[in-house]
Amino acid sequence: MINIRKHTIFPEEFPEDWASDWGEDEYGLWMAFTYKGVRQAFRWCEPGTFLMGSPMDEPERLDNELQHEVTLTKGFWIADTPVTQTLWMAVMGEDYQNPSHFQGEQRPVESVSWDDAQAFIDTMNELKAELKLCLPTEAQWEYACRAGTTTPFSWGDQIDSSLVNFDGTYPYNNGQRSEFRKQTVDVKVLPCNDWGLYQMHGNVLECCQDWFGDYPSERATDPQGPESGDGRVLRGGSWIGNGGSCRSAYRDRVDPSDCDVYFGFRLAR
Repeated sequence: MINIRKHTIFPEEFPEDWASDWGEDEYGLWMAFTYKGVRQAFRWCEPGTFLMGSPMDEPERLDNELQHEVTLTKGFWIADTPVTQTLWMAVMGEDYQNPSHFQGEQRPVESVSWDDAQAFIDTMNELKAELKLCLPTEAQWEYACRAGTTTPFSWGDQIDSSLVNFDGTYPYNNGQRSEFRKQTVDVKVLPCNDWGLYQMHGNVLECCQDWFGDYPSERATDPQGPESGDGRVLRGGSWIGNGGSCRSAYRDRVDPSDCDVYFGFRLAR
């Protein structure tokens, strides 16, 4: 039986003029753009309130994951996959080349920095200003990753390598060992979450818009992170990380100019 996702709050305009195709399925509303033959789909996340961070009794939690209530007053669109190498090359052109260590058209672009992600977004917005692309805020990212769940992962309390691309030889919370692929995989080769979003857990750490900082102890509305900091937020774990680093609440940081073989990014609008 398929659980159809029912929206109660819809986007102001659907479909928008830029959309090459659009529709509604069991995961909700979606729109896609196509540029030079390369397609990227986005999923609609309606406004809502959720618990961001992790409860005190969540195994392997970090001290920077203070659980607090967050309300997002506006819906947003978020890409159903990280940016692929094919999309990167279509937008950035031959002058930039493909920076990825693990090359493959449908693998995520990696070995890119936060600054590189911003350069891609700026270029794409110059080409198609109506897209209004950006990186997701940290709160938007976790809201989309959780897809209505409160467990460590969107699938529940445990993962293995059939669900997530991570170092399965270091499972979460004494779980069963599973495969360590030692590389990235295609962005849709593993299951999506209940909102139709692929690889929010594992494969590549994803850049968020925010500077890294402490969470507030009180409720927050549309948080944007601190005004400055010593690093930008990374989320989601990676192909080389252990199970605990793939949790919905896991946070990391990076200097905006640094890049590595497990850094990538996902678009939002």
